[in-house]
Amino acid sequence: MDFLTLFLIALGLAMDCFAVSITNGMTMKSIRMGRALKIALFFGFFQAVMPMLGWLAGMGLSGFIKGIDHWIAFGLLCFVGVKMIYEAFEKKENSQEALNTAVLLALSLATSIDALAVGLSFAFLEASIFLPAVTIGLVTFAVSMSGIFIGNRLGHFFENKMEIAGGLILIGIGIKILLEHML
Repeated sequence: MDFLTLFLIALGLAMDCFAVSITNGMTMKSIRMGRALKIALFFGFFQAVMPMLGWLAGMGLSGFIKGIDHWIAFGLLCFVGVKMIYEAFEKKENSQEALNTAVLLALSLATSIDALAVGLSFAFLEASIFLPAVTIGLVTFAVSMSGIFIGNRLGHFFENKMEIAGGLILIGIGIKILLEHML
């Protein structure tokens, strides 16, 4: 897998974290670097670990589904992409509460479930997981940090649009994987 594709996957996965970071940035009267780092580290860490867990699970299954693995990868990526687009249109409530560690942990887990499914896709494609996991984690960290600052400055303008863009990116990559295996 080329680095551009990997980067686009990472960017697509990071959009949920970006949206949450924007929302959190909106609730901050002034940005505290320690709080911003904590949020970005949680999101980046979970987005890096979950694909590894998905990859480990997928490697155990890959022998059983070798003939249809590209279809499964396509289906998982498209499912995650459509889910992200759907969620962009759902009404979300903004909590004015600060993110405590328990809430941040729950949000990190919830936003990284998609990364678990992508890790399964990497296993089915027999792709290495280390570089993708590190890339996904670093991109998510950077996107989350920027989301906090953007949210603090611009508010809700970008939130839903970024989730839609992330979903479209993942669907496009799913189609690309399917076409590569068919041609």
